[in-house]
Amino acid sequence: MALVAIIGRPNVGKSTFFNRLIGRRQAIVDEYSGVTRDRHYGKSDWGGREFSVIDTGGYVSETDDIFEKEIAKQVMIAMEEANLILFVCDARQGLIDLDRDVAKLLRQSKKPVMMVANKIDNPSQEAESYEFYELGFEKIYPISAINGAGTGDLLDDLIQLLPEEEKVEENELPRISVVGRPNAGKSSFVNALLGIDRNIVTDVAGTTRDTIDTHYNAYGFDFTLVDTAGIRKKAKVHEDLEFYSVMRAIRAIEHSDVCILMVDATQGLGQQDLNIFGLIEKNRKGVVVLINKWDLVEKETNTAKDFEAQIREKLAPFNDVPIIFTSVINKQRIHKALETALDVYKNRTQRVKTNKLNEILLPIIEYTPPPATKGKYIKIKYVQQLPTHAPTFAFYCNLPQYIKDPYRRFIENQMRKHFNFTGVPIQIFFRKK
Repeated sequence: MALVAIIGRPNVGKSTFFNRLIGRRQAIVDEYSGVTRDRHYGKSDWGGREFSVIDTGGYVSETDDIFEKEIAKQVMIAMEEANLILFVCDARQGLIDLDRDVAKLLRQSKKPVMMVANKIDNPSQEAESYEFYELGFEKIYPISAINGAGTGDLLDDLIQLLPEEEKVEENELPRISVVGRPNAGKSSFVNALLGIDRNIVTDVAGTTRDTIDTHYNAYGFDFTLVDTAGIRKKAKVHEDLEFYSVMRAIRAIEHSDVCILMVDATQGLGQQDLNIFGLIEKNRKGVVVLINKWDLVEKETNTAKDFEAQIREKLAPFNDVPIIFTSVINKQRIHKALETALDVYKNRTQRVKTNKLNEILLPIIEYTPPPATKGKYIKIKYVQQLPTHAPTFAFYCNLPQYIKDPYRRFIENQMRKHFNFTGVPIQIFFRKK
């Protein structure tokens, strides 16, 4: 899947544009510069073509501010990794020296760049974008990230500039990826399974520079194992390891069946772990949470139980996931992790017969129907699993537009109660009968 990076100086509307592209309000938008410090990732599609989008912070070339320096590092990484760059400027404020600095940086990257003049809220303001031709880009795209004006024409050209989608060879073997923050023990886990030092392991975070696939066939297991620490060494890139590890994990997650999310027990489940978990869930992949370095944690009677409860609380609402405590260095429960990952793979690929779905769920729905809306009663008549790569179900009813999220969650909970979907995100649609 192609990767598109949104780059520009502070406060030009990059996060608003990002929210426009992914179709929902995910990034925090504010009038003050520097609001976007953590990176945001999302999926967009146009004309039947899907691509990933990264929202970067505002780039400032020369600064003493520690946050602006970190943002500059991350912008450099995004620029190196992206297939295409959207260079956003503020047409209302006009061309300033910071825009020229960003343009100079982008020209050095030799990546395809689309010059976007934002905040053109009506056609009469389009002339305000012309001064940006001074930066030397072939075409200017006047848009309004707020109301969406001009974004259709931009996206029509954008999908033409993306590289052709790589054809992934069909492989009947499950693909299990090992993902997580730097230095959580991903490569040590892979090495412990293989019994050899296949991957270089050090105490320095980010040692693994490339994703590595290994065909694992031992102890009754047969699958493709992927070490996705995946931080590639790039020339002239000062790496922000947290940011880069997520960027490299995106691709691996998209092409996996199940992800083993490794968490450092000494640090707990942090925001970056939640970001990666969110990526797994959005891509509807199976997941197993592996708490590594458990041998380094001081324990009392209920330590593991309390730790697990805290994790599930943070993962909510999707917390029907296996959680395994391990010490990779002592090879504790590493094969249990594999068994569980393959169980999750089975859960993800299972097909539930239509008659069984209706036999179990329709009586529950009849006993607890959706709440009436505007005096109208909703009747669900039929349930069916759709032929998709991840568990997806359609509930056919008379008034699907009136079914609210709480009832959708109730239905999902009932499905998880009666069918084994542990570790697997499921999608539920209500359709007109």
